[in-house]
Formats: sequence, C-alpha cells, structure tokens
Amino acid sequence: MRKLLAASAILSADAAFVPAPMSASHDASNCGASAHSCRSGSARLVATMEEAGFAIKKAGSMSRDERLRSRYSGLKFVPEGGWADNAVDFSYDELSQSMNAIPTFSRGDVTTGSIIGFEPNGALVDIGVKSSAYVTLQEMALVKPDKPENCLALGAEYEFVIVSREDENGQLMLSRRRLLFDTAWESVAKLYADDAVVEGEVVAVNRGGAMMLVEGLRAFLPGSHFMAGQTPSEDFIGKKLKVKFLDVDKENSRLVVSYRKANADNQISDLTVGTVLKGVVTAVKPYGAFVDLGGMSGLIHISQISCDHISNVEAVIPVGTELKCMVISQDKGKGRVALSTKTLEREPGDMIKNQQSVFDNAEATAAMYQERLEAERKAREEAAQDVIFGLESVFADPTVPDAAAPAAAAIPFEE
Repeated sequence: MRKLLAASAILSADAAFVPAPMSASHDASNCGASAHSCRSGSARLVATMEEAGFAIKKAGSMSRDERLRSRYSGLKFVPEGGWADNAVDFSYDELSQSMNAIPTFSRGDVTTGSIIGFEPNGALVDIGVKSSAYVTLQEMALVKPDKPENCLALGAEYEFVIVSREDENGQLMLSRRRLLFDTAWESVAKLYADDAVVEGEVVAVNRGGAMMLVEGLRAFLPGSHFMAGQTPSEDFIGKKLKVKFLDVDKENSRLVVSYRKANADNQISDLTVGTVLKGVVTAVKPYGAFVDLGGMSGLIHISQISCDHISNVEAVIPVGTELKCMVISQDKGKGRVALSTKTLEREPGDMIKNQQSVFDNAEATAAMYQERLEAERKAREEAAQDVIFGLESVFADPTVPDAAAPAAAAIPFEE
C-alpha cells in the first residue's frame, strides 16, 4: 500500500508507460518488421521516454523511484480520432434514481412476470428485479406438468405470487399454482351454487369410489353416486364424466361430486309417470334390481317385478338382462326413479313365464294401463263429487223455504 501511495505521488495522472530502450545490439535485419519501421518504432519509444521524463541514472541498477515508475506507470489510452468534446449525458444522480427504480418484493406479494427461459425442473421469470426469479414445475399449475413448455409459453406474461425471500444469489421463488388454486375454488363455489353440470377426469379408483380432477381440483366421487349397484373400476381411469357437486368446502379442502345426480337431473326432467323405457340390469340385490337407462339409473323393487310372488330376483332378471320397464314414480331432488315390469304384464306371472311377450307388447300394455288409470281417476272424482253433494243436502238449513213452493201454490187445484 505504501508503494502505491508513493507511486501516485511521483506519477502524474496522465503519466505514460515507458518500456525499456532497445539495446545497442538490436539488429534491424533480424527483426520481423522492416528496417524503416523498426527505426521509427525505436524513435517513438525514445520520444515517449523523453516525454515521460523517465531515465535511468545508473546503468544496471534502479533507484526506488525508478522502480515505482517502471512498475506502476502505463500508457495513456486515446481512442482513434481522439476523445469527443461532448460530455457523457448521464449524471450520478440519474444513475442513483435508476437504481432506486428497481422494485422490491416481500413474501406474499403478487406480481406479473414474463418467461425468459426454461430449465428441466422449472422456468426463469423476469419480474423487473436485478436477478431473474424462478418457478418450479410443482408451482407452475394446479396439476404438475411433465415439462414447463406444456403450461407456459416463452415470452408470455403471467401472474405470480412471491413465496420466498431472496437467496444468496438474489433470486426469488415464485408460484402460479397458489393463484390458480384460489381462482379454481371461486369457480367451483359458483358452479355449486348454480347446480351446474361440469366435466371431470377420473385419475384413480379405490374401494370407496374414484378420485377425479374437476376444474383443476381433486374431487371425490363416492361409489354410491357412480352407477347404481356399481363402483368405478380401473377401466374408467383417464375417462371423462359429467358430474354435479354434492359438497364444496374450501376450508377443509373437501370436494365431493356425483355422476348419478348429473345424469338423473338431465334425463329426469323429460320423464313422466307411465313412460316406457329400455334398460339393462346392472346390479341385483335381495330387494330388487338396478337398471341403467342410458346414463340414468332406476330401481325395480322386488314387489314390482311381477304380480306373482318372487323370492329370488336374480333368477328372474339376472345382471345383463335387456328389458323394458315403466316409470311409476320419480324424485327429482334425490335423482331417484322407481320402475316396474309388473304393470306391463297382461296376465299375472308373465314376467316369470314369458318375459319376451311382456317386452314385445310393453307399449300397448302401457297404453291400456294409462287408460285404466285415467278411468279410475275419473271414477274417483265422480265419487268424490257425489259425496260432496250428499254432504250439502244433509247440512242444508230446513228453515229456508223452498223456492219452488210459491209457484206450486199459485196453481189452482182442479178436480
């Protein structure tokens, strides 16, 4: 340090470096340059030495000042054409202001950034700070992508939330998934309030039901809300189903959907009591059989299979049986449909003795059944009307004179 201070005291600000002079034994004929060039170079060096005022008083040894000059001096750089006369149009104040213009972020802040590069496990994001930020694959989307290119576009702008402080390199960690998570729950809550039908993808199955991705969130599909008498199998993984929400609870991260309700609500509005439908038996229970009606499921109770007594449902309509049945009741709120084949029998016991005749004449038998129901309804209305008239005559006031009595008195009696 003392050497540097001494050198700065000796040398001026524009001191020039002076290399060692050429020795007297330098042969211009052996030099790579021409003789004229070599001589002129020597002259330039000597001129530079003279301008710098550098000289060695005693050949073969150097004083302290001479060593400092030779060690710390240098050639003054002058660009081609010389220095421009105009001053640099940028002050230190402006430099300080530009430094202060760089934004600072804290954990939890939301900002917009553009994608500037991809890496195997994430992406680099420019958010306007001194160092590029980083978002991992896990935090890019609601569902982790295989590659960053699958969910982000180079040069595109997205919103991110800051999830960490600056590391030793000044880099911030970002997350897009947290913003998408809140947006997805808001969307799901609105769909649940509107009782809307949405599409979801089956991603896993278990004994209790299936796990689905609905609006980017994981939802549970109970086996009882899949198809009547069935639970989802591994064959359904990757398939998309129309579902409705049964429960939406963001605080507990609980999302429950129903496939049966979505299909029942779509079709049950078109059903009326007495309608004849085609279906396939999907499950048999001791109390009846479940029938798939083309996405909607209904139940034929054991008492509605035939007019004759049945003790074993599977013996009459096993799983896989294609049949025709009549709608006898429906519950739109619960998505339930009650079916019957007994009402399609022309003779009691036809479902046991000759099922095919029942199905072949189902529409005609249903029409006769509707006519019989209509006749019974009219008979009940007439009977109710007669009862009302009878009650009116019983409770009529006897003190009120009959309107026909004066007219009868005015007619003279003839013998």
